[in-house]
Amino acid sequence: MPTHELTRVIAAADQAIMAEDFDAVMDVYDDHATLVIRPGLTVVGKGPIRKAFVAIAEHFDHSLKITQDKMTILESGDTALVLAEAVLQVRGATGAPQSLVRRATYVFRKNAAGKWLCLIDNSYGTDLLNEG
Repeated sequence: MPTHELTRVIAAADQAIMAEDFDAVMDVYDDHATLVIRPGLTVVGKGPIRKAFVAIAEHFDHSLKITQDKMTILESGDTALVLAEAVLQVRGATGAPQSLVRRATYVFRKNAAGKWLCLIDNSYGTDLLNEG
């Protein structure tokens, strides 16, 4: 079975995040996208999302490594829901490596030019239901 185009889009975005190439990261997002920074804190729009990624890189002392382990893509027309197991490896407060696994949900829409753009980036997935 061929790999879905979104698998490659997300892998390229992860590579750009790890390289701290935030201009390339922004190419993946819709102008009005929403990013869940952490439960209870979201930002909307490319400018705030870019600032958030810079702050995230600094928070993790520029050590963030991201991979998507498992992924399911549900597509309908120009919209897709991506369910993924995101694995984050970071240097913790003590300098020791830490691994975090999140069940992420992403929503993408294909624009008129045929390019997939992220509308909602929620690396916390349904864990957001625990907030409240």
